[in-house]
Amino acid sequence: MAPVRVAGPEKRPEEVAAMFDGVARRYDLTNAVLSAGLDRTWRSATADALELRPGLRVLDLAAGTGTSSWAFAAHGASVVACDFSLGMLRVGRRRLRHRPAASGGGTVALVAGDGLALPFAEASFDRVTISFGLRNVVDVEACLAELARVTRPGGRLVVCEFSRPTWAPWRTVYMEYLMRALPGLARVVSSSPDAYVYLAESIRAWPDQPTLAGHIAGAGWTQVGWRNLTGGIVALHRAWRPA
Repeated sequence: MAPVRVAGPEKRPEEVAAMFDGVARRYDLTNAVLSAGLDRTWRSATADALELRPGLRVLDLAAGTGTSSWAFAAHGASVVACDFSLGMLRVGRRRLRHRPAASGGGTVALVAGDGLALPFAEASFDRVTISFGLRNVVDVEACLAELARVTRPGGRLVVCEFSRPTWAPWRTVYMEYLMRALPGLARVVSSSPDAYVYLAESIRAWPDQPTLAGHIAGAGWTQVGWRNLTGGIVALHRAWRPA
């Protein structure tokens, strides 16, 4: 199976990082508007799929401003929020200073890092997850292999990513929204609407659920499965690192 390459080679990683730097200030608000508030539902489903509990160490890759990371910490987990956009991390750090302590003793630490060369030792985490970020790496299988490297044997991966609606009429409606309405809405609410043209194009080019499952298995993960959310607009892929 050939490697998935969505953000390159024509779009270099530093360009993707700069794009996210440019949208960081209003990123979470824009996502809430463009998803009609469904981003919270998807975030909650990701936390449930991770089966979090106090004491677990979690890597949240492509964490952005840390919104998802904070939701994971609310379950008592110790979360490392890792992203290659320094602009996103700066916004996240400002917000973190004003947040109350997480319930259950959970914590969040924000760390700059590249998904193709994670700055962590082998078997550092009990859970690893990436939400809406896998499309933005140059080599998807290399990123998935890096996530496997830093996961302890028997640990779990959850990928939350845009996917392919399974019902043809719903898929048609969704693609019309994605390619026509989303860029227009982004011009109203986003500080960098061109970034959301890229978003729409990257979603359209992204593989379907079975194909992504194959890439996850190809990176060394086992027991790969997925669950569709919102009719397949988003899919949660789950897998385990072999013990």
